[in-house]
Parts: sequence; structure tokens; C-alpha cells
Amino acid sequence: MSQLQFDLYDLKVEVIEGDRPFVCSHEVGDAFEVRGENLHFRTERPFSLYALAALLPLLTPKQRPLQESDWMATDHIIACPDPNCGARFRISRTGKRTFKRSDTTVVAPDNAWKE
Repeated sequence: MSQLQFDLYDLKVEVIEGDRPFVCSHEVGDAFEVRGENLHFRTERPFSLYALAALLPLLTPKQRPLQESDWMATDHIIACPDPNCGARFRISRTGKRTFKRSDTTVVAPDNAWKE
């Protein structure tokens, strides 16, 4: 792969049962997909703004290749942010896409920080 390209995983975020009753509007099977920078909702069913806000920070790292020992590579079940709700959200990788750097930014690669 050219250094002017990068891979991102497609994700599926799905509501699954937890160990307690749901108190929010979630229903088992509610889901959305992440493809590149876009969220794709398959149905007209609502998805909780608060749950989405809790999930968003986890999605971009889950899209990227991870080291095997990184907890982000193994922890795929996320609790509903409402402590009284038993809903859980499973984040699954469903595919991989290659993006060209020039399609995602106008910043030249030589301006990137060096480690």
C-alpha cells in the first residue's frame, strides 16, 4: 500500500441484550454502520443521542489497525451510558476500505508530525 493511502475498517454497532432490563428507547437489533467518516442507519428507528455521544469516541480508534495487546482490539461490548439501563452495544468490524490521502485532506504529508 502506498504511504499516500490508508485503511479503515467498516463497523457495525448493534444493540444487544445485557443482564438487566432496558430503560432507554433501545431495542435489540437496532444498529447503524460506520463506513469511512459516515454513519449509515438502516431503518427509521430512533437511536439515542446520549448512547451515540458515548459511542462516538470509540468508533474512530476501532476503525484503525490496532496492536494485539491494545484493549481497543479486544473490548467490543459497550454499556449504555444510562447506569439504570441494561442495554449493551456490540461494535464489530465488517470490512476494510482503502482511502487516498488526497481525498481526505489538503494538508501535505510533509506537514505531519514526526514521532
